Amino acid sequence: MKIVLPGGTGQVGTVLRRALTAAGHEVAVLSRRPAGHGEILWDGRTLGPWAEVIDGSDVVVNLAGRSVSCRYTPDNLRAMMDSRVDSARVVGRAIAAAVRPPRVWLQMSTATVYAHRFDAPHDEATGVIGGAEPGVPDYWGYSVDIATAWEREQEMADTPHTRKVALRAAMVMSPDRGGVFDVLSRLARLGLGGPVAGGRQYVSWIHDHDFVRAVEFLVGRDDLTGPVNLAAPAPLPHRAFMRALRGAWGVPVGLPATKWMAELGAFALRSDTELLLKSRRVVPGRLLDAGFAFDRPEWPEAAADLVRRVRGR
Repeated sequence: MKIVLPGGTGQVGTVLRRALTAAGHEVAVLSRRPAGHGEILWDGRTLGPWAEVIDGSDVVVNLAGRSVSCRYTPDNLRAMMDSRVDSARVVGRAIAAAVRPPRVWLQMSTATVYAHRFDAPHDEATGVIGGAEPGVPDYWGYSVDIATAWEREQEMADTPHTRKVALRAAMVMSPDRGGVFDVLSRLARLGLGGPVAGGRQYVSWIHDHDFVRAVEFLVGRDDLTGPVNLAAPAPLPHRAFMRALRGAWGVPVGLPATKWMAELGAFALRSDTELLLKSRRVVPGRLLDAGFAFDRPEWPEAAADLVRRVRGR
């Protein structure tokens, strides 16, 4: 198949591009800073010559958007919103203008769209969209606004010949340098991987191989449209999540961190505590109902596999 990955140079794009290329597919990446074979210049906002690669393709997986690993300043939040909405809009315009449009458009979204919650998991049918939870910082609602605007842009696109799926993805865990697993592993190996703010908040995640397999599954299932949760079926509290990660690295102790300590750490890492403190208890209802079987459904086994791959690099 011919597959186009707008925004495919980040961590998730690297995971997907590597696997799809290895499987024999023709993969083109749209990038603001193309640097290698198969990478094509675009600005993520306006139609241009890049749209020619979408015409005649089989699949588009739009991954474009400013990284969420940053301080959530007003400017950065606006950049996160604009980069996602603008890119989804222009991808939709390119598909609408294509003589031979792709048969499926998978649009990256996020599990952050769901409410901060401890008592029950969110699936696509019964999950509660966030933004109105009591007792959480006001700016957390803006992250939900970004996600809903992102998905709405895909829904509004006039692409009658292209099936559309929104990928509500949890954190994709891969052994690549600079990814979320790399950051968390560094903390664990330094003895800093204890529970944060008590560790009750749930962590949703997905192993990189299962992420790729889920994308391939969705490409092949013409009956699935709309939002689909891409998350392992066993989210777990942060305390247990970090304990399993420390165990995979053979680190017996992880120092706990209070909320204010997490704030200091996030500031030093130029990140934001929402990524640590929001309880994301998300489960893959539609994938499971459709018959998808996870190879790595449990975090301890997934973490052990990822550590083995890091050590084997």
